[in-house]
Amino acid sequence: MIFDPGRPLVYRNFSAGRLVNVRLCRVVSDDERGLLLWLARGSAAIIEVATDGRGVRSMPFAEWVTVGHKLVPAAWNGPGILKFIPSEGEHSVWFFRTDEGVFKEWYVNLEEHAVRWDDGALAGVDVVDQDLDVVVAPDRSWQWKDEDEFAERLALPEHYWVPSPDEVWAEGRRVIKKIEAGDFPFDGTWTDFQPDPAWPVPTEMPPGWDRPGAR
Repeated sequence: MIFDPGRPLVYRNFSAGRLVNVRLCRVVSDDERGLLLWLARGSAAIIEVATDGRGVRSMPFAEWVTVGHKLVPAAWNGPGILKFIPSEGEHSVWFFRTDEGVFKEWYVNLEEHAVRWDDGALAGVDVVDQDLDVVVAPDRSWQWKDEDEFAERLALPEHYWVPSPDEVWAEGRRVIKKIEAGDFPFDGTWTDFQPDPAWPVPTEMPPGWDRPGAR
């Protein structure tokens, strides 16, 4: 399944089989290396919140699993992001930028490998975020991120969607070897990317964004 450049696509995150986050992106390229997406500032999104409006990071995880949840419309209001989903591996690599559009850092999002789907009118990729991340500076110095959150959630295995924390840590260490070696995509590729100015910012979530998960 190959996605054509310029095509709108939803990047969807599931937790314990429940849809919790949707971001409307655009395909930059799709080849043997993997799928490259552009998330523009102002793009339509859907996020999960508690019924009182608080987000998952606004309370302890032990409380989050006891409250009701709902999906609400939102928008990506940060600087535009490139998201690269490699053809192999249990992660994606996000290229963070400054408000001026200058490359700032890489962000390795550890996640179950994306599952693609194409319904004709709309296509997407479904992932399961595994919470642990690696932040990488332009000089390729790196640090783990969200270790405390990862540990907090692992303490409630009956509610957490990560079955093997050792595999998540191992995937992170595998990517770190690529970071330290300066291997693709940590070799400067795409750090000067500029989106096609003809691409409109997609501000309306299209029908089908909430279709059943492909995983």
